[in-house]
Amino acid sequence: MSQMGISHKQLYTIILSVSLLLLSGCGEEKQIKAPKAPPPLNVDTVTVQKKKFPIWMQYTGMTKAVSDQEIRARVSGRLEKRFFEDGAAVKKGDKLFLIEQSEYQSNLDSARSRKEKDQASLVLANADVKRYAPLVKEGLAARSTLEQYEAKRDALIAEIAADDAAIRNAELELSYTLITAPISGQVSDRRVDVGNLVGYGESTLLTTIVKTDQIYTYFSPSESDVHKLYKFRSRKDLPAFIEVRGQGEDIFKRKRLDGIVDFSNNIVDPLTSTVAMRATIENKDQTVYPGTFVYINVFVTDQVALIMVPPQSIFEDQLGKFVYTVDANNTAKRTSVKTALSSRYYTSIASGLNDNDKVVISGLVKVKEGRLLKPKDMTDTKGIAAVMKEHDLIPEEVQK
Repeated sequence: MSQMGISHKQLYTIILSVSLLLLSGCGEEKQIKAPKAPPPLNVDTVTVQKKKFPIWMQYTGMTKAVSDQEIRARVSGRLEKRFFEDGAAVKKGDKLFLIEQSEYQSNLDSARSRKEKDQASLVLANADVKRYAPLVKEGLAARSTLEQYEAKRDALIAEIAADDAAIRNAELELSYTLITAPISGQVSDRRVDVGNLVGYGESTLLTTIVKTDQIYTYFSPSESDVHKLYKFRSRKDLPAFIEVRGQGEDIFKRKRLDGIVDFSNNIVDPLTSTVAMRATIENKDQTVYPGTFVYINVFVTDQVALIMVPPQSIFEDQLGKFVYTVDANNTAKRTSVKTALSSRYYTSIASGLNDNDKVVISGLVKVKEGRLLKPKDMTDTKGIAAVMKEHDLIPEEVQK
């Protein structure tokens, strides 16, 4: 045998080593155990039922003052006094500004003096007429003289009427020098400082007042939504509310302000296919300022039966929208659904769910198709009816 050859002893050693390796590998395979199934996943569920729920539709809106008054100078002169602090709350009739009055008081005094003069002349004219009338009757005086006195008397009566009008005008102009609040509300900052001339050639803007104990909220539903609102509404006046964030420590809390929809425009905006609508919202604490962006919720009806689920229970992928339900074996089942109305608190299901289906609403990140579940029914506390009651989404008349 050559040096490059392998002896019988070496061949036997190689075969033995390979056999031991194979046997060792088989032993390791036998030691690998099948993975244990995960324990049942604890989840909350709600049992759905097709029934009548109060339906609310949500839109974005912008607030506007119920009354926004510009305070302008109606007479000219020097601004003498200011009676309010910038941004203060004022009541109707409160003093705001005073324009110098000397010129207008003088005009009023002159008008009154002219009237007194004309009244004195009228007394003399009446005396002349009274004296000449019997003389003319007896032929002792010319009728033309009497007619002259009568004409003078009548002219003085007309002048006194003009004097009365001049007095009223002078009194009116004098009253314009004291500017008062036409409405109750919040005044803005002053636009003109004391000492400046106002009202010369223009009605100078002095300040503004907005009334905010009530506030308008304008919103623009689509044309189709407006048709739905008026087709399905179950009340003549549609309840509405807005939610605003708190301030300071309550910044994460929302405050609800209620009102009613009281205006709908009579035309459709051709550019957006929307209809302008307005709700009047109670704002007693001045929580909302004009020009605030808000979400407004409008009540439609409670006469339509629907299946409702919490919005967070709905998923969407390339195959469409779906929820996880619990089958008879307590395993998770993917159930495709089609949705209809939706809000922050609920979503209505047009198809895919039936009465008594159990929809998973918690632990959704861990839920997979076929996963064994340990469901806990939370319909009484987390179902749509409970959520609506918790957030006052059931108008009083609907509850009755």
